[in-house]
Amino acid sequence: MASFNHAFLLSLIFVLLLSGVDLSLAARQLLQIAALPPMPTLPVIPSLPKATLPPLPAMPTLPKPALQPSPAITLPTAPTTLPKPTLPPLPSTQIPSLPNPTLPAMPTVPKKSRWAGSQSPNIRVN
Repeated sequence: MASFNHAFLLSLIFVLLLSGVDLSLAARQLLQIAALPPMPTLPVIPSLPKATLPPLPAMPTLPKPALQPSPAITLPTAPTTLPKPTLPPLPSTQIPSLPNPTLPAMPTVPKKSRWAGSQSPNIRVN
């Protein structure tokens, strides 16, 4: 996984370096182009006259309508104490007991000697 990350970073750096080459070649080509003609001048926009608005009319006074009295709303009274809920009893389940199996003893692996397979204990194997 680490080698994939390194390869990805290396390829990303390689792509960035190559894109920089294209940019420098494009800049050189733009510098070698002959001078462009001057930009044409824009026409002058005349200033427009300031608009004058008429004064706002006075706000008329509107009569206030007579509202009908709202009917009284009576809410039912809530009980002060709630009954305690009762739950059904849980079913009893009988789980049979399983016998514990006896495992065989763990076999031991003999330790391999450092000089196993060599000609002589004086010759080192690296």
